[in-house]
Amino acid sequence: MSATLDLDEAERTRILAKAALFAPPPALLADGRRDLVGMSRAELGEAVASIGEAAFRAKQLWHWIYHQGVTDFAAMANIAKPLREKLADHFVIGRPGVAADQLSSDDTRKMLFRFRDNETVETVYIPDVTEDRGAVCISSQVGCTLSCRFCHTGTQRLTRNLSAAEIVGQFMAMRDAYGEWPSPKGDTPRLLSTIVMMGMGEPLYNYKNVATAMKIIMDGEGIGLSRRRITLSTSGVVPMMDRCGTELGVNLAVSLHAVRDEVRDVIVPLNRKYNIAELIAACRRYPAASNARRITFEYVMLKGINDSEADARELVRLIAGIPAKVNLIPFNPWPGSTYATSSGNAIHRFAAIVMNAGYAAPVRTPRGRDILAACGQLKSAMAPAA
Repeated sequence: MSATLDLDEAERTRILAKAALFAPPPALLADGRRDLVGMSRAELGEAVASIGEAAFRAKQLWHWIYHQGVTDFAAMANIAKPLREKLADHFVIGRPGVAADQLSSDDTRKMLFRFRDNETVETVYIPDVTEDRGAVCISSQVGCTLSCRFCHTGTQRLTRNLSAAEIVGQFMAMRDAYGEWPSPKGDTPRLLSTIVMMGMGEPLYNYKNVATAMKIIMDGEGIGLSRRRITLSTSGVVPMMDRCGTELGVNLAVSLHAVRDEVRDVIVPLNRKYNIAELIAACRRYPAASNARRITFEYVMLKGINDSEADARELVRLIAGIPAKVNLIPFNPWPGSTYATSSGNAIHRFAAIVMNAGYAAPVRTPRGRDILAACGQLKSAMAPAA
């Protein structure tokens, strides 16, 4: 093993150890019952065994929880009533509480979810304007440590990581809201047809819980969402990117936002730890990348900061040879932000240079701005309940 790989493994160990310092509370109610949502298949089997029941019951529960979407054991028709009552004595099938529910003028919907310890996160459903479906933007942490200068979430200090139950629970609660149970067979699109891990927090700084949640969501006997319909966005936690690609194989989006270290050091401070060269090298290694599944480079357009034609040409040079597309995102202002959105002319000149080099470079239409639900605008604005 090379010295570089040894260093990467040591850094992964450090990242996972640090994540434990921000661990979510245990999935245990005040009355001693345990929440079954968020358990892996093995953990669900152990939970069933702990109350003296046969292993096949775990498969039944998995189907009812993740395929049918039930929250009440009484609805599990193929389980005898005495066992349903026993299950209810020991377990719950949880959902986050809805603290606020806002609908934008463009039908983007933002929910503020409240968890059992009264912490909150925001989750957004973004409908596709051309098709009868859309994406659910899911959060991975309460707050964030990265402090990206253009991002509203970065102004909220990290309180803790979300558990696997709280991550998958956001999608399940959105499905409740849109009446999308049971899960479709195969990969048939629904309104809630894709997931983007682009909400509050850095997913790769909460890798263990994010991975457990994604594996639950991708399980073919449950929610059954294809890995091709899941995109994980990272600001560049380089040591965890290889592991994510190998273990999950989901689509990767990289919050690049600048092509020179001296600029990215300021607007994405994580760059001081993992610079652009290291980040691009990790993208080249990403196991799930192919011409059919391109890496998305996210690029917020900031007036006078990163939007010159020279920046566009340098971006093309950096990503040369990577199966990729570039999402150009007009900056979405938020209270207290100090940046301005690039002009339409600057954005389209930038896009033309990237497209002429053979890369797709769509300019993202801002969605949900009127309810602060657009890219970079999320923050748990509501104070925790007393």
